[in-house]
Amino acid sequence: MYSRIFLCLATAALLGAPVTGQQTDPGSSHSPQGEGTTVASIVAPADRILEAQADSQLKAIVAETLDRNPGIAGALAQARAAEHRASNVGALPDPVVGITAFLQSPETRTGPQILTLNFLQSLPWLSKFDLEEQASLLNATALYSDAEAKRLAVATEARQLYYELAFLARHKEVTLDFVDHLRQHEEISQSRYATGIGASQDVVKIQAEITLAESLVIDIDQRRIDLEAAINDLRDRPASTLILPAVLPSGDEVALDFGQLRESAARSRPELAAADARIAATEVRVKRAEKAFRPDFKVGLTYTFVDPREDRAGIISPPEGNGDDIFGIQGGVSVPIWRKRTKAGVEEASELGLAAREAKRDVLAGIESALGDLMQRIPLTWRQLRLLEDILILQAEESVQSAQYGYVSGTFNALDLLDAEHVLFDAETAIARAQADYAIRLTQLEGAVGEPLQPNPVTESSKS
Repeated sequence: MYSRIFLCLATAALLGAPVTGQQTDPGSSHSPQGEGTTVASIVAPADRILEAQADSQLKAIVAETLDRNPGIAGALAQARAAEHRASNVGALPDPVVGITAFLQSPETRTGPQILTLNFLQSLPWLSKFDLEEQASLLNATALYSDAEAKRLAVATEARQLYYELAFLARHKEVTLDFVDHLRQHEEISQSRYATGIGASQDVVKIQAEITLAESLVIDIDQRRIDLEAAINDLRDRPASTLILPAVLPSGDEVALDFGQLRESAARSRPELAAADARIAATEVRVKRAEKAFRPDFKVGLTYTFVDPREDRAGIISPPEGNGDDIFGIQGGVSVPIWRKRTKAGVEEASELGLAAREAKRDVLAGIESALGDLMQRIPLTWRQLRLLEDILILQAEESVQSAQYGYVSGTFNALDLLDAEHVLFDAETAIARAQADYAIRLTQLEGAVGEPLQPNPVTESSKS
């Protein structure tokens, strides 16, 4: 009997092996048409923006940030986990192998029943598991798009911090020049005081300005430390990791077309791809919920071991089939009578679909709001930069030269000279700030669009 038990168990295991896979044709695909589930098939705007960077140091910082940022790595790991999960939900449940040993064997015409083996496999209605797998793959696609959105946001943040760092480098340079000018004026004022032409108050005023300027240099260095720590945090480096001095870009005015930028954003923003994937996933889940109205099936095999009759009648006149084992098949079907629960599942899936569509509307509204805001701010920042570089800086330089000549000749006092120097210092600082603001807002615009801006400088004809 033990050899028969072993043979039956081996047969059940062999029968269970092929049904543990997916209940689909080998050539069929569970991914919806046009939908991908790998990183390679998802649009990567951060990589396109990275390749468009002309500043080699900025490009290296952004590349390292995209490679090492923990938030990005975590988002990609979640997407990969969701993709693996799709393979699980698309597989049939494990078959059940059971055994029944009779403590008191039932006596039949052909002999007592000793042991029964059972093999049972659950089978869903048609495409229930297919729909589950499709929904899971679409969810994985959405998570990959979320990871791309994270990469785009982190790259944009790193670039903004870099331009802030570049502003501080230029601000420090302007401040040190300002200190040098003040020291020169201090030497002149001391000479004037030594010869009896100037007053000691002039020397004290200039020295006080030098102290304030040197204090400003220390403040700039402290702010630089904070920015470097923020950049190093993004690229998963120690806060004290050295960053070479950043340089402000000097670009031309860029012509902006709101309609074209909006179309590019609709095509490139990963958030929209994620929203579309979630909408498609909810549509599939609605179909899956509706399938709950259909029954599921169970099929199985039974094998009962029967010993020959050992009673007097069975020995004297053995019946036909004496001691023959019993082989049978099983079948079952679920009866979905609790329709209230099934209807609630359909309604839940429908509401989730509505939520996904509203989420996409919210993303679109946010994109249009960001584009509209930047479309107004960028031209104003450019006009401010042109006003500072083309007019104010020239006036400030002429004012300093005039004040220096007047101070040496004795027609101006130290206060007049310091006022002129302050105007020049503020003008140079304002120019650096406007250059940084213009670069930052273009960076924000590329982040809002999801791709690098095409070089399209404004010409005189386009202005008119």
